[in-house]
Amino acid sequence: MKLKTVVINTDGASRGNPGPAAIGVTIKDEQGKLIAAISQAIGRATNNQAEYRAIIVALEEAIRLQSEQVELFSDSELLVRQINGRYRVKNVALQPLYQQVKQLQGQLKSFTITHIPREENTEADSLANKALG
Repeated sequence: MKLKTVVINTDGASRGNPGPAAIGVTIKDEQGKLIAAISQAIGRATNNQAEYRAIIVALEEAIRLQSEQVELFSDSELLVRQINGRYRVKNVALQPLYQQVKQLQGQLKSFTITHIPREENTEADSLANKALG
């Protein structure tokens, strides 16, 4: 299935920070039809690591779907600002994850990432929490 444009919501969750962590991702077409829902435990991680891992899994799936344009939404203001270049990635543990996002982003024709309030990210949030058990 080749989807030119996808709309993605991502969320990462960690109990304990660091602690057991999980990700939640929804991928929809331009009309809002759900293409993929990912709910997956990722082992031990911080909340920010889980947020990055959710974005990485989402971008890998978008590329697998042969998407050219990705509109990604996250409730993590820190990550959105880091990926958009407004904040530097000072945390050493986040740097390789950031580099991986940038590498995946480079495989797309168009990529935007936008911060949204937590209330607008309930689907991805509930998928991440479901994977935490």
